[in-house]
Amino acid sequence: MHQRKISILGATGSIGTSTLDLVERNPQEFRVEALTAQRDVKGLAAAARRTGAAFAAIGDEALYGKLRDALAGTSTQVGAGQGAIMEAAGRPADWTMAAIVGIAGLKPVMAALETGGVVAFANKESLVSAGDLMTDAARRYAATILPVDSEHNAIFQCFDAAAPERIRKVTLTASGGPFRDWSLEAMRSVTPAQAVKHPNWSMGAKISVDSATLMNKGLELIEAFHLFPLRADQFDAIVHPQSVVHALVEYIDGSVIAQLGTPDMRTPIAHCLAWPARMPTPCKPLDLAALSRLEFQAPDLERFPALALAHEALAAGGARPAVLNAANEVAVAAFLEGRIGFLDIAATVRKALDRCDPARPACLDDVFAIDAEARATAKAVIELETV
Repeated sequence: MHQRKISILGATGSIGTSTLDLVERNPQEFRVEALTAQRDVKGLAAAARRTGAAFAAIGDEALYGKLRDALAGTSTQVGAGQGAIMEAAGRPADWTMAAIVGIAGLKPVMAALETGGVVAFANKESLVSAGDLMTDAARRYAATILPVDSEHNAIFQCFDAAAPERIRKVTLTASGGPFRDWSLEAMRSVTPAQAVKHPNWSMGAKISVDSATLMNKGLELIEAFHLFPLRADQFDAIVHPQSVVHALVEYIDGSVIAQLGTPDMRTPIAHCLAWPARMPTPCKPLDLAALSRLEFQAPDLERFPALALAHEALAAGGARPAVLNAANEVAVAAFLEGRIGFLDIAATVRKALDRCDPARPACLDDVFAIDAEARATAKAVIELETV
């Protein structure tokens, strides 16, 4: 039986560990080529030892010695720094999980696409900031992009790619986050600890805050636009507190096809790992009788203006999505550090969008320049507001 050679970029985060869980349950089917992490030496070394990874790379160069010592006596090669991360991404593999969070994942993702293999994509910030460049690279190198985000994976399963003209609309679902029913006044006093407690999913701090502001859903709308051949106005979002229906695809005859599943990221990851086949997972089966009902409601754009900002950025195109993403990363970090309030996140992004309007990126260097300008603008907004 042919073992598929796989790499996991961002192996110690929530997506990476879920992927490893599935891989380690099926050792006869997968052989691990490369694993990366930014700072978690212990987690990276443990994963490399368990899987017999050929190569392990830590992003922080200062941690090279610790990783080397942790993997002493194994056959795993060790590297550190951005060059080592790029080496891991560019090593020949049948399948690569791209799960490095933030714009830092952009260059490694592009390197993985250049290998011409299958890239399972969980880094929405890169696609939001450089969507056209990434999809162009996938076509140029004959690489296949598979969406890992539960919503995009759901669309992928329901979408008739051979006849997109038969599709009227795609709707992504949002849980609404922990503050779905809170008043604006109550949301002024939200703490970082409250914001990172997602009601349904187990995720990292940044994405949990994005879910609480609904910015996550806005970024996903932009991501969906690059993944599926429809107009920007054919993508929308709806609040669905149970997180059981992940996306709906409406066809021109009135039929609506939805993908349902328990809120466990191992389901969409497994779909990508086994594609075009299917594989078993330890996920809890969906029990509709126990759920008894599924609820849906329109998002409140007054209480959650981040979603409206994302709609505007998608409609405007050009560099606007990259500015939105960069300003949001800065604002979320400031909120998690206690320097701004919860409602200040979207307000900071709005002001950055108002003050920063660069030209459409033509290459990766342009994307990073736009990202840097937007970050500097957002930081200036925050410093001005907090003086």
